Amino acid sequence: MASAALFWPVVAMVVLTLVVMVLMGRERFGQLRRERVHPQEVATSGQMASRMADTRCADNFRNLFELPVLFYVAIVVAFVTAQGGTLVHVLAWTFVALRIAHSVIHCGPNKVRHRFVVYVAGAAVLLVLWGRLAWGLLG
Repeated sequence: MASAALFWPVVAMVVLTLVVMVLMGRERFGQLRRERVHPQEVATSGQMASRMADTRCADNFRNLFELPVLFYVAIVVAFVTAQGGTLVHVLAWTFVALRIAHSVIHCGPNKVRHRFVVYVAGAAVLLVLWGRLAWGLLG
């Protein structure tokens, strides 16, 4: 088995997700209060998108359940197959750093070009991580 230290990047991703969730709640409740929107008027995602002016944090929160799911599985695979070496640790922390940068951009200035570059870099790191794990499974 790999070291339990391999799960610290997972903990960091969970913390990031919880921080974005709090920001999303603050963003949503603030808009509902300011614009005097009854919660039932935004009961579906379509209604929410049409009524809410700012959905950056909500969009980012949803995004944290897309690509990062592959990261979580990769860490479990690395742990179970005892592939938690230095390279896997570096790739894991690099992915987390890029996801943090992505969330800061997405919830902040939301410059699409910057967000896209960071997203692609994170996806590339994840691809390398999975390539490393697949190679390890072959041997």
